[in-house]
Amino acid sequence: MGCVPHIKREQPFVKGESYMLVANHTSMLDIMLMLKISKNPFVFIGKKELVKIPIFGFFYKRVCIMVDRECSKSRTGVYRRAQRRLDQGLSICIFPEGGVPEEHIVLDQFKDGAFKMAVAHNIPVVPITFFDNKKRFSFSFYSGGPGKIRALVHRFIPTEHIEDHKRSPLKEDTRRVILEALEKDAKTYKEKTA
Repeated sequence: MGCVPHIKREQPFVKGESYMLVANHTSMLDIMLMLKISKNPFVFIGKKELVKIPIFGFFYKRVCIMVDRECSKSRTGVYRRAQRRLDQGLSICIFPEGGVPEEHIVLDQFKDGAFKMAVAHNIPVVPITFFDNKKRFSFSFYSGGPGKIRALVHRFIPTEHIEDHKRSPLKEDTRRVILEALEKDAKTYKEKTA
């Protein structure tokens, strides 16, 4: 597709360790870039509705832990299935915005699921910022094109000392890290083109 990954890491992954991978969600490229970023095996947690997409849905349901966000039983079942995958040495990936936000939104509010799960399973949160995926391959028709797709893997946020009822600051800290990186990048781009 002519989209060349450029990945910077503030901290390396440790082989055999499990992580909660979280990133801003802007494009279908996010999934492919996440696979390039983490050499440690991981599984996505994603919306059940995507199973209905022809061909994609067939593969999607085999590589994801699916959740029906409208059903509390489904949301609870995700934790058990995630624990089985973590016990196998896998990591978990969730896009905490809960979907792709509208084009004009830089970073939507985060949902609790990823952070609740990271605290419950005592695994570090890995904030990841995708800078160019929306420009390269957005959900709008007739937009985008080839070029660099940059990602920044931020310092991991440990969860072992966080109590379950105090996970809200973890969610806000993670969102702030990603948002600040996006805003800094936008400012740098503006200064270069001015």
